[in-house]
Amino acid sequence: MPARYTGTARSWWRRARNTVPVCHGICIRLRAIIRCLRAIIRCLPDRPWGGPMAAFLARLEKFGPQLAGFSALALVVLLQLADSAPLQRVRMQIFDAFQVLAPNQDSAPQGVAVVDIDEEAIAQLGQWPWPRTELAQLTRRLGEAGAAVVAYDIVFSEADRTSPANIAARYEQLGRGTALSEALAGLPSNDALFAESFSTVPVVTGFFLEAAQRGRDIEPVASFTLHGSLPTAHVRSYAGSLQPLPVLEQAAAGNGSLSLDNDADGIVRRVPLVAIHRGVLVPSLSLEAVRVARDAGSPNLVASDGSGENASAPGAAVSVRLDGIEIPVNDAGEMWVHYPEPGQRKMIPAGPIISGALSDQDLAREVAGKIVFVGGSAVGLQDLVSTPLSERIAGVTVHAAAAEQILSGHFLERPDWAIGLERVLVVLLGAGLALLLPRLGAALGALAAMAGMAAVAAGSWFAFTSANYLLDPTYPVLALVVIYGVQTVMVFYREERQRSYIHAAFDRFLSPEMVRQIAADPSKLELGGEERDMSVLMCDIRGFSSISERYSPRQVIDFLIDFLTPMSDILLAHRATLDKYIGDAILAFWNAPLDDPDHHRNAARAALAMIAATNELNRTMPGREGAVWPGEVKIGIGLNSGLCCVGNMGSRQRLSYSLIGDTVNVAARLEGLTKQYGVPIIAGNALVQKLDGFAVFEIDNVRVVGRAAPAKLFALLGDADLLADERFIRLARAHAAMLAAYRAQQWDAAETALAGGLADYQALCVPGLHSLFARRIAALRAAPPGEGWDGVFQATEK
Repeated sequence: MPARYTGTARSWWRRARNTVPVCHGICIRLRAIIRCLRAIIRCLPDRPWGGPMAAFLARLEKFGPQLAGFSALALVVLLQLADSAPLQRVRMQIFDAFQVLAPNQDSAPQGVAVVDIDEEAIAQLGQWPWPRTELAQLTRRLGEAGAAVVAYDIVFSEADRTSPANIAARYEQLGRGTALSEALAGLPSNDALFAESFSTVPVVTGFFLEAAQRGRDIEPVASFTLHGSLPTAHVRSYAGSLQPLPVLEQAAAGNGSLSLDNDADGIVRRVPLVAIHRGVLVPSLSLEAVRVARDAGSPNLVASDGSGENASAPGAAVSVRLDGIEIPVNDAGEMWVHYPEPGQRKMIPAGPIISGALSDQDLAREVAGKIVFVGGSAVGLQDLVSTPLSERIAGVTVHAAAAEQILSGHFLERPDWAIGLERVLVVLLGAGLALLLPRLGAALGALAAMAGMAAVAAGSWFAFTSANYLLDPTYPVLALVVIYGVQTVMVFYREERQRSYIHAAFDRFLSPEMVRQIAADPSKLELGGEERDMSVLMCDIRGFSSISERYSPRQVIDFLIDFLTPMSDILLAHRATLDKYIGDAILAFWNAPLDDPDHHRNAARAALAMIAATNELNRTMPGREGAVWPGEVKIGIGLNSGLCCVGNMGSRQRLSYSLIGDTVNVAARLEGLTKQYGVPIIAGNALVQKLDGFAVFEIDNVRVVGRAAPAKLFALLGDADLLADERFIRLARAHAAMLAAYRAQQWDAAETALAGGLADYQALCVPGLHSLFARRIAALRAAPPGEGWDGVFQATEK
């Protein structure tokens, strides 16, 4: 494409690019307004419409990207309705690009020739204007060579100063009148000789139309007929004109307008086939030349209210009919010119024709039976114009190209339904992308947008090459680009807010790696209540009340910080979510918000690591200067797994990510039983069933406070290394044998099994478990429970 288009395109792109932050700002304000409305409605709970309206606004806020997309679409629709000059220029440049890629091959050259008054002719025959006798010679030779019509792209508005009478008058003014000057005065003028040459061939002269009031009325040789009203609303009207001499006009077979209107960028893309001069329709040079060549009658202009095909208001042109040819025109009566490829047209130089250097045979071969347009490419003639295919070209070639199209019936057309189709495409494609992009994501959305743009561009190109239709892809493509840009920015903004929210909500409760994963893929986080199979840990410091009595509140806080910090680090390292600190207690859970297929084992590992860390703290902290450590600190841990409801919970003023459910309650009860049973970790049956490779064994069957169903208790003592230890194997067997005898009320056998494992109970640091069952067996022996006893112990405290 010619380089002159690139500056305008860059300027337009800068304007279009600025619409993205504008639309984004509008959408941010819309979301802020929605949030304000929701806040106001929350303050009106007694209003019957408050709840539904708040719910509606909440749903509306979720559709932020869609709202952004439709806001951008509305902006593009408004731009399309306004059709500003920069976007018009883009449309024209696209049509120009089509012509560059597919110049007219159907009608060039066909029935038309161009005689060029070029620089060589000026050098050969002298400065312009030439004596009309030279042009008479040109006209006669063209007529003798068989030209069908000669059309001059020149206005002969002034008399020839080199006519014999004018020369004689000059001599008389100098006082040198002679018989020669008298003889010259009696000779015919050059204009008369030029007009006389019109008898050898039909000639069409030209005139210029002007806005200022000047010149005489134009009387077309063949007046237009009109279907409908005079289209004064769009077809240009003129009050003045610059016309040829009457002697030439009367001798000519036709008379047409030479005026060409270029667009704002200086490019001539259309030829006005009709104009209005003082209320009279007048033809263009190209239309008049074709009329004369075909010896046709009056041309017919079809106006919008006379076409019978639409309900348009009066004031626009629809088509021009001439000798059975219907020529589509725009509202202003202009025909789009489909230019041939530069260099395809052979220009016949005028100099050799006038001088006789071009033989009659060669001239006849070039012009016989053709409409011959005569014009100039010499710079001094000031008739150079810009077209989509050429920076500077003789204006006469534009008239020639228009005549060729009329003769061949090859027309570019921007149909009256084109604007409607383009608006429908803007709405359909824009709305479709606005709805789909938030679901597809940026990458797939970009592919969808590019596919839409490619389809629009391909459709426009296909319409041009196959049907000669000019369909503008600018606004549909602009809609896709702007909507994609706005929604991408909006989604990015929302994701950044979501990441900020995630960091604010989970930085204190999740490991940095888990927070990073959630921030990178927020879809992993399901906000709001959802049911999940989860593992829960409850940890508590034994005897914390007595510790609180011994120290000041400040010292208690220092102690808790020293204790809770390493415990929290262990939990986070094992992919736990820290729910809350309840004084000295910790509540943590697994498998939310991120999926953790190994959450049962991670919970067990974390509990064992916390016991080991507590033992290490008991060894190191008492000797640390300035540390507050109340001697031997013992903790109890309850582990359980099962179905929980997890999500954002709380009030409308304050939410926290937490969980609820019977699984949590049981974990708390199990932690409370650790002190009674003398073991550091008690796990529930559901969690133990998912563990392998851990030193765990059943210690009792208990009905905890608040639950009717009994729960099996398991002591978790270690990992796979302890599981293979002979001491643990003996302990597990001894305790299992004791439980079997205990539940069968075989007290002697139970005591024997319990006594046999005493050394292992002590070796594995659970002597309290041995003591508990020794006391319980003695009590039951003294007061047997009866035959209906199920072996379940009823806990009486939490």
